[in-house]
Amino acid sequence: MLFSQKFQLILICTAFLASSCGGTGEAVSNPATAEAVPASVPVSKSSNPTVRFLEDRVKKDPDDFIALNKLAVEYLNVVRETGDVAYLDLASRAAKASLAAMPAEQNRGGLGVLANVQYSSHDFAGARDNALRLMELDPGKGYVYQMLGDAQLELGQYDEAKAAFEKMRELGGIQTITRSAMEQRLARLSLLHGDLAKATAHFQESLKLARSMPDPPKETIAWCQWQIGEVDFAQGKYEAAEKSFRDSLVTYPDYFRALSALGRARAARGDLAGAIEYYEKAVKIIPDPYFVATLGDLYKLSGRDEEAARQYALVEQIAKLTVLSGTLYNRQLAMFYADHDLKANEAYDLAAKEFEARRDIYGADALAWTALKAGKLEEARAAIKDAMRLGTRDARLFYHAGMIAKAAGDAGEAKNYLAQALKLNPAFDPLQAPLANKALEELK
Repeated sequence: MLFSQKFQLILICTAFLASSCGGTGEAVSNPATAEAVPASVPVSKSSNPTVRFLEDRVKKDPDDFIALNKLAVEYLNVVRETGDVAYLDLASRAAKASLAAMPAEQNRGGLGVLANVQYSSHDFAGARDNALRLMELDPGKGYVYQMLGDAQLELGQYDEAKAAFEKMRELGGIQTITRSAMEQRLARLSLLHGDLAKATAHFQESLKLARSMPDPPKETIAWCQWQIGEVDFAQGKYEAAEKSFRDSLVTYPDYFRALSALGRARAARGDLAGAIEYYEKAVKIIPDPYFVATLGDLYKLSGRDEEAARQYALVEQIAKLTVLSGTLYNRQLAMFYADHDLKANEAYDLAAKEFEARRDIYGADALAWTALKAGKLEEARAAIKDAMRLGTRDARLFYHAGMIAKAAGDAGEAKNYLAQALKLNPAFDPLQAPLANKALEELK
């Protein structure tokens, strides 16, 4: 998920407050809303006064579905700002408790918040289905099409997502917050279709709009700055990328996304010690498996093999810690195994299982890369073709395509793709970029 959820949550919360008490009808039959819920919503460890106030309120009145909806939104904001996925479970329980107290026909807010929790938990099909249900309950509202398009985008339903976003823009009016959200989604579509310049322009416009708000949202501004840096990094513009990442940290100190990205930029510029320092800071804030794996790679490149081994072991522990983490991180774990030539069959099984439900281009890429490592060459060739169907300009996609072509004995295609990867982003990964260079040299 590359685009911001903060605007989405604000939009939906606003719409929910206007609609929570309206409507008539019978209870929703959607199984996603019919699961058993705990008797009360557990109290978090958050020091946020709004969270504490709402937790106290629902503790006193467990049937206060409006407070439960607001609390779920606040929990999702914590996830957004800190990366702490423990709050996803809290948000899920709050949303389900809300729907247990008041069915969706009278509580569209609860259904919408649940859809957002599902989206954040990578249950994109569930988020899509509940967005469609909301469309029936609250027709003609732009926020519903935003939710629907976001889920469809992650499911690889790109034409449908584009149509949903166009409908969102049509219904959303000219509010600054809506225009900013739309710019982010246009940026994502541009990235997927390989237009990096247009993606940057959209992110810059979103940043401009966010700054123009009466109360500029710092985290969203930092997110836009980070995304602009990510697009620069994808093109090998490491100095420019680093500047954007540092700007993001000025806006929002200790922002874990910008810290890890700055570490990646330092590594690309040959500063392993600096890269390690930033990744260590990011991992202390949130031990995301990708951050942990990259820190392990940097340790390995620095000759700190024991520390690298500990990080690699930690990747598996985090990814398999809970059912939720498995849902969130199974693709990361599959790619970690494939990148490090570990557990090839397990990596393939993880990627294949996810691709059954989520047929986006990066799911196809994961399937291709893990299939190659598992010795399933023909499947790898078919999957990488699927991964590149939109014309996405991503060095990793080109690298994987090149290595698959090399394994298939197609030297010309392999050289072409590997050269494209290294021309676009010469230091796209501290471990994989040198392997791409080595493979290209072998083909000359």
